[in-house]
Amino acid sequence: MFFELIEDIVKLSIIIICLYFSISMYVDSQHPSWSEPIEKRRFTILLGLILAVIAIKISEDVLYKESGVFDKTIMLYIHNYVPGSLNGIFKIITNTASLKVLFPLTLIVTLILLYAKRRFEAALLASSVTSSAILVYIVKTIVDRDRPLLWQTEWYWGSSFPSGHTLAVSTFAIAAALCVGMIWPMKRKFALAFAILWLSLVAFSRLVLGAHWPTDVLAAMCIGIFIPLMMNMMIQLRKT
Repeated sequence: MFFELIEDIVKLSIIIICLYFSISMYVDSQHPSWSEPIEKRRFTILLGLILAVIAIKISEDVLYKESGVFDKTIMLYIHNYVPGSLNGIFKIITNTASLKVLFPLTLIVTLILLYAKRRFEAALLASSVTSSAILVYIVKTIVDRDRPLLWQTEWYWGSSFPSGHTLAVSTFAIAAALCVGMIWPMKRKFALAFAILWLSLVAFSRLVLGAHWPTDVLAAMCIGIFIPLMMNMMIQLRKT
């Protein structure tokens, strides 16, 4: 088990390095004007590649049903050690990432940004959240994974993979944090810290409530962070 994990890490690292240099070579040959902006965003690109590769690896394990032992072990551990009396709190947390909360919130914030003539930030937030919503629907339909049935839980619509709540809140929170960082640079770190805390709590709440497997949540977090990071970079590159 340990050696398989090391082997997977090495393989994924090689893939990420190869992809990074492939992107650099493509940009240098096809879009020379992007070379300097790409160089400045080296960390963002590497982070995006890491998130994408991890999400693809998790998706592969889910499709080939290789994550069952890991998922079940984590779920039972959480269920055994998190008091049931806290479920009410976790339901409130998970509801902050529901469609009835995030959709109007996205619409309101986008309109405020447009009114403030922050069109770039409005485009980033709206396009990121819209893309994540479409992607969740497509992937859920394709994978069609059964939800956990390890203990009695509430019924939830749709398939389990990926976690829609986690993906949606990750996308919104990171996109909003990026917007805050561009408008008020001094508040960038605080905004990112709040975004990570929020999405982490929502992700954990989905496990506590038995709504998703851990791999559903991990993949959703990776995809949800990846979308606004790459959307932000692509919009900025189109301006150069």
